[in-house]
Amino acid sequence: MKAKDFDKKFDEGEDISQHLDISKARRPEQEQKRVNVDFPVWMIQLLDKEAKRLGVPRQSIIKVWVAERLKKAS
Repeated sequence: MKAKDFDKKFDEGEDISQHLDISKARRPEQEQKRVNVDFPVWMIQLLDKEAKRLGVPRQSIIKVWVAERLKKAS
């Protein structure tokens, strides 16, 4: 498929996923690395309460809050 045909399908909202090879796709500066962090029980309880209120996993809250703090610091 030519690029202009691909672009046209995309622009028209067609499903182009069958034309993509995502087996080697990467997200620059978004690669994950697992870390372990120990939190006091009271902190976990408050994190879980907030996560439940927002309807998201605990990990999501931690990531967002750490990212916000790091952006403020830079």
